[in-house]
Amino acid sequence: MKILVVVDSINIEDSSGSKANVALIKNLAEAGFEVFVFHYTLKNIQLEGIQCIAITEIKYSTLYFLSRLQRILSRSFNISVAPLLEKIFGFSFTFFNDTNSIIKCLKKMTFEPDLVLTLSKGGSFRPHYAVLKCPELHRNWMAYIHDPYPFHFYPRPYTWVESSYKQKEIFFAKVSEKAKYSAFPSQLLLEWMGSFYPNFLKTGVVIPHQNARYEIQNQDFPSYFDPLKFNLLHAGNLMKPRSPEGLIEGLLLFFDKNKDARDEVRLLLLGPSSNYSAMLDNYEKIIPELIVYNKSFLFDDVYNIQKNTSVNIIIEAKSEISPFLPAKFPHCVEANKTILSLSPYLSEVKRLLGVDYEYWSEVDDCLKISELIEQLYYLWKEDPDKLLLNRVDLQDYLSVNYLKQLINNLENNNIV
Repeated sequence: MKILVVVDSINIEDSSGSKANVALIKNLAEAGFEVFVFHYTLKNIQLEGIQCIAITEIKYSTLYFLSRLQRILSRSFNISVAPLLEKIFGFSFTFFNDTNSIIKCLKKMTFEPDLVLTLSKGGSFRPHYAVLKCPELHRNWMAYIHDPYPFHFYPRPYTWVESSYKQKEIFFAKVSEKAKYSAFPSQLLLEWMGSFYPNFLKTGVVIPHQNARYEIQNQDFPSYFDPLKFNLLHAGNLMKPRSPEGLIEGLLLFFDKNKDARDEVRLLLLGPSSNYSAMLDNYEKIIPELIVYNKSFLFDDVYNIQKNTSVNIIIEAKSEISPFLPAKFPHCVEANKTILSLSPYLSEVKRLLGVDYEYWSEVDDCLKISELIEQLYYLWKEDPDKLLLNRVDLQDYLSVNYLKQLINNLENNNIV
């Protein structure tokens, strides 16, 4: 099968979404499919063994000029016209110029795909908009929906209403109607989006974020990480709804009961955390065992620590439901270390770990979190290998073999 992938970015250092997209692309190729990639990274990035074409941005157009004028007004004069313009047009001038750039590239394509897969990141969905404007591709189109869209369809507390919400609703309704099939990284997200766009329930399949082969280049540990200690690691962006306060308070309760453990325990929060800078600064003053680095890290460095920590932590928002499958979930499974899941009861992470998985808590349940840390700590004291995750079922679910079987089943059932 020939698969055309139209993707925002294949730079794994720019976001967790790009890491997930690249893992999926690599596994499609490893599964034996002929993969051709158009990407809008605006850099000449290549993936080994895969033909990748960097889409060129259109720089001689009215839209390009207007987008740069808008940027100058915003940066130099602090004049933001974006809300007004997007309320009128639905999207920014930059968005329209970007999608036109993608469309121009697609119109020149000589590759004849059996499947057209659109992947995006963040809240842009530019590849989806571009392919929507190419009706000749709709009969083979699979629209991959990585997150809820538009933003007012996010569950609380993430939800917020954009000035252009109505146009974005119309855009995604068309995606749900025109795409031959849709794909989602989680079962809960498929059901969630299907409640707003019922056609997704007819066309949707679950393609989870992938474990792709990756060889760590730098295996040296930074000075702040001692693999011989009991390390609790959260790696990733602490977005505003994802508060680490319950985790830190749980650690303090654990220390109150286990004072001798302080020399052996470390809690590492690695990744952007500007939303909690003041709070974390205060905690660092009273908890020397807390290590906070508010910055972005190279994937190679973080992945090395994930594979050598004692426990990997996934923090999600306090909510009734979390339909997201975090992009780092496959990395945590591959690291083969116990996952401490701080998630709502109704969440994709908890669904995959299983109803009987014991290392789970609501994100603000400090007492339970302290009890789980204590349980994990004493297991580590007995034998660090007792903290191995050993979930072959999840490794298979996130693997290239499962992906190959899923795509082949679509083809055999004449969906493709």
